Amino acid sequence: MTETKPQIQFSLEALQQVHEILLQYPADKSKSALLPILHLAQAEFGGWLSAETMDYVASILKIQPIEVYEVASFYSMYNLKPVGKYLIEVCQTSSCWMCGSEDIVRYLEKKLQVETGQPTQDGMFQIKTVECLGSCGTAPMFQIGDKYYENLTFEKKLIRFWMN
Repeated sequence: MTETKPQIQFSLEALQQVHEILLQYPADKSKSALLPILHLAQAEFGGWLSAETMDYVASILKIQPIEVYEVASFYSMYNLKPVGKYLIEVCQTSSCWMCGSEDIVRYLEKKLQVETGQPTQDGMFQIKTVECLGSCGTAPMFQIGDKYYENLTFEKKLIRFWMN
């Protein structure tokens, strides 16, 4: 007797959201829904996209799995491996870099006692460097979940962040 792996599947609420997303696009252009459905899948399945999850998304959109892999691996907003509960995404684009984002990364690594890309031992935090987070005028900055921390300085912002 062989064991079968349980197939991954969206919750009923998420399936309703998929349906609503697909209604926003012409039927012959359903592939255009890939980005929002990947966001939904990442939120639904533990904060990252496994190969099984990406295959599932491909089946929903009736496209080849490689098409999903290409998109998911291109954008830094998608995680292809499990991540810490609190993912600290530090912008590394020109404005942030010139304003000291490398120093911010080194500070976070020292504070959390972890290297960029690795979760802390308790799985709570992980540092990830990413391309532009769209806050060039308030550089350097990082994002945790939906919250932006901007105009970071060691003297004011980062110390207050860790004390809260």
